Amino acid sequence: MCLNFVKQWSEHMMNLLNRRNWLASTACGFGSLAFHGLASAESDSLAVASENPLAAKQPMFPAKAKRVIFLFMQGGPSQVDSFDYKPILEKHHGEKFEFRDARKMARGNSGDQETLMKPLWKFRQYGETGHAVSDLFPHIGQRVDDLCFVHSMHTNGVAHGPSTLFLHTGALNLIRPSMGSWINYGLGTENNNLPGFVTISPSSANGGPRNYSNSFLPACYQGTAIGRAEQSSHQVKFRHIQNPFFDQPVQEKQFQLLRELNASQLGSRQDSELEAVISSYELAWRMQMHAPQLLDLSEESESTMKLYGIDQKETEDFGRQCLMARRMAEQGVRFVQVNYSDNGSNPRWDQHSKMERHAIHAKATDQPVAGLLIDLKKRGLLEDTLVWWGGEFGRNPFSQGADGRDHNPKGFTHFLAGGGVKQAFKYGATDEFGHEAVENKIHMHDLHATILHLLGLDHERLTYRHAGRDFRLTDVEGHVAHDLIA
Repeated sequence: MCLNFVKQWSEHMMNLLNRRNWLASTACGFGSLAFHGLASAESDSLAVASENPLAAKQPMFPAKAKRVIFLFMQGGPSQVDSFDYKPILEKHHGEKFEFRDARKMARGNSGDQETLMKPLWKFRQYGETGHAVSDLFPHIGQRVDDLCFVHSMHTNGVAHGPSTLFLHTGALNLIRPSMGSWINYGLGTENNNLPGFVTISPSSANGGPRNYSNSFLPACYQGTAIGRAEQSSHQVKFRHIQNPFFDQPVQEKQFQLLRELNASQLGSRQDSELEAVISSYELAWRMQMHAPQLLDLSEESESTMKLYGIDQKETEDFGRQCLMARRMAEQGVRFVQVNYSDNGSNPRWDQHSKMERHAIHAKATDQPVAGLLIDLKKRGLLEDTLVWWGGEFGRNPFSQGADGRDHNPKGFTHFLAGGGVKQAFKYGATDEFGHEAVENKIHMHDLHATILHLLGLDHERLTYRHAGRDFRLTDVEGHVAHDLIA
């Protein structure tokens, strides 16, 4: 009888395990395997975010700089009207000249003959180096012996959107991590109570949030945006970090209870995603205690406020932003971006007509930028803080219409200061007209690679695996410009 039972049970199981039933019964198993693979990938990507994802990390090799302040001049300041003096433009003003592959956006332009246009401002020599700077930037001119000018920049993209995205992410039209996110990922923050990457008054146009996005990097490395373009700097603040309903003791009790519940939920499990969520809550709690103080400028002296031009209407707004950047750098925020931008389709430095408007923007930024350099140097911060100034491209040495200049990605100027770069130094050159980089050319990928190198990061080794391949800020390009490094 026992043998009959075993035989019947075996036949029953064989019937259940025919091909159709086997596929049906194991389909969930296939799904489980797929989910396990996805979960493992997710777990790997979040492993770095466990414990404290923003904790300071050791650089790959000895670093010259610990942090970066990026002063973004959106719209493309004219290099031939500011820092790249070309006397030939004055000599041949109004004459026609043939430019190879000149890019034309203005309607009515035809052929390669363009009308040369002289700078609208006089150039003067400054400092021991005698570097020529136009009357647009007299305060920055006084700091030339602290600066490292790169006169041979060139980049990808000819319109604001793609070129701005390329400057920030190294890609023209794909959603890639911003430079600040890569640095945050590679080094973490020096202050566990603050974000590692902050962008002040960013624009919602020309890339918008993609310019400070983490993209496929773990979300903890995304830039923290405070304020927005065209908003008064008085309104710049960290949002959603203060509780208006409960006082400090009650909030502390709530937080301790939340920590206990999270610890109980986590138990002995290795759940990187849950750990990352818990870590984000704890960072938010610490920020409540520390972040608001960063933006409280009432602690600053009257002389410091004057240094940044905060006592003047034209310079107050950008001056406040630059002073906030110094306070953040001082407290260990790894990458601070200060945006001189707006939310319109025509960014501030974008003078396709009425080039004289450059004077408005120079007036708003010149003294605050110089004040930042002076203040950092006085406090001993300039030695390990890299200050980076520039736009997404430059402008042409010939006219657009009667009194404007078109975009020029072929040759333009950025400058660096502090953070291990050479002082009183100029590198590279454009042609005699200031149109195209011709000597020691520096592509935007090269500048990215060089800045990462100054921070102790190898741009070829700072990678993240996503969608089956390793990504990096410089993609498959970029060379470190060692000649810029002190």
